[in-house]
Amino acid sequence: MFLLATIVILSYLIGSIPTSIIVTKAIKGVDIRNYGSGNAGGTNVMRVLGWKLGMLVIILDAFKGVLAVVVVARLHYGQMPFRNLTPFDDFTLVQIIAGIAAVIGHIWTVFAGFRGGKGIATALGILLIISTVDMLVAIGVFVLVVSISKYVSLGSILGAISIPLTLIIRENIFNVNIPSYNTVLPFVVGICFLVIYTHRKNVVRLLNGNEHKINFPKKKNSAVK
Repeated sequence: MFLLATIVILSYLIGSIPTSIIVTKAIKGVDIRNYGSGNAGGTNVMRVLGWKLGMLVIILDAFKGVLAVVVVARLHYGQMPFRNLTPFDDFTLVQIIAGIAAVIGHIWTVFAGFRGGKGIATALGILLIISTVDMLVAIGVFVLVVSISKYVSLGSILGAISIPLTLIIRENIFNVNIPSYNTVLPFVVGICFLVIYTHRKNVVRLLNGNEHKINFPKKKNSAVK
């Protein structure tokens, strides 16, 4: 139990690294939480400081998820401290636990007053490892929706919803034998609901027609000098 608890704590701390705050303070000398939507995530960085810095933050946030499930989870060895009733092998189950801890850390970061981002990029990194095909489809949905609508929040929500839908379609319509399907599906459904929950204010703004659109100007955004 001590080893698993250590993995959870380390994954949470990795997820808690406030990359958007670190990057914006280091490069621009500002706290991104004081601008735009006030959210400490890649989308807000992109909106306020441009797509290059925004993409840097998103990639770093995704890497936190990858680090948790690929590196930290490997600290586990021996028997699980409880009976594993899932169809996953012990290591994959530890990866899922570590990934969830990293996402929680990103959303409620201990290093920034528990005010973090929305967990999208970190979850992306985790799912790219655990459910690669479905995550690639979700990225395609995200890019398409954002390109057409200019709403990153809408792209994030629809991209998240597409993950369990893709799993269901592949397994039940195209008869793809997805390993541990009955356990992967509830896991990604949980991630989907978490994404919608963290975007609840964006959903209200989308319904009211006053959600912020993202632009890709050639010149630096003047919101921050």
